[in-house]
Amino acid sequence: MQNQSAGSVTSTDEIDPMPVRVLKRTLLVVLGPFYFLGIAFVPLICSRRKGFRGWYWRLVKRACSRLLWLLSIRTQMSDANKRDLAANTGSIIVINHRSHLDGFVLMDTVPDAKWFTFAAKKELCDAKLLSTGFNGAGLIPIDRASGSVAMDTLTQAVREMPDRRSVVLFPEGTRTKSESLGAFKAGAVVVARDTGRTILPIVIHDSDRLLPPGTFVPKSGTIRIDALPPFVCDPNATVDEDVDRLRNMMMAVFDEG
Repeated sequence: MQNQSAGSVTSTDEIDPMPVRVLKRTLLVVLGPFYFLGIAFVPLICSRRKGFRGWYWRLVKRACSRLLWLLSIRTQMSDANKRDLAANTGSIIVINHRSHLDGFVLMDTVPDAKWFTFAAKKELCDAKLLSTGFNGAGLIPIDRASGSVAMDTLTQAVREMPDRRSVVLFPEGTRTKSESLGAFKAGAVVVARDTGRTILPIVIHDSDRLLPPGTFVPKSGTIRIDALPPFVCDPNATVDEDVDRLRNMMMAVFDEG
């Protein structure tokens, strides 16, 4: 809905006139809770329906797109990147983390042909209201109480994934407040090495400008996304060397703006 090819629009250009933005956000406040709660309850009724995971995943993606539309936020990715993503297989997606908008932006931007999922805290996947929906969307439950158990769980889940499906990992571990990228954790590289998958780096620009740390109401504007060429781990290098090479590759694109 909001996804557009790259152009001359800057992140701070407001998408809609003020009256339209007010109307959209009023609709979000008044009707949004019913719409999004309805989507959360769909798996309780339809989880046994044939092909449920596929169509429910698309339903969630559409909901993310509608949320961004109601917030007057546009996502922007080149047509070439979209084609590459649609055809991508055998990868782990790695993305920098700037704000709470990042997951919604990724859901809105990545073509439906590219199936991906997220890792989530086990506690969320155990919650009765959320578990059916999370399981339906294919989220990977991770027990963060033990780092080694979490890595084993993630690695096994990636091994069992269809080749066309990818897990999304945030190598910085949390939202970064610095001007550039934060330090990368080694998890994505370790899993890629253990499973033989490539890493697909994706760089998000300007999401923190629309939703700065400590704020709860996003500004209107454009968030740009760049998909980089696949990153192949070097079996002759150390894990730390691969991590540094991956971070430098993403940082060069991020710092260009």
